[in-house]
Amino acid sequence: GYIREMKKLLELVVCLIHPLAVVLMWIDLATRRDMGTGPKLAWAIFGLIPLVPFIYVLTGGDLW
Repeated sequence: GYIREMKKLLELVVCLIHPLAVVLMWIDLATRRDMGTGPKLAWAIFGLIPLVPFIYVLTGGDLW
């Protein structure tokens, strides 16, 4: 509930610091077992675009 919402809000704030958000997203992608290599690679590459970390967090990904 509350903790999960606060974590998501904090992740969105971290997305404003794009380079940090990208590194955290790559770490999360490296540890995810529910995604194949193709989608992981696509997220990792497109994560370099400043808007993508926001999309990643809002579509269910976690930065940490």
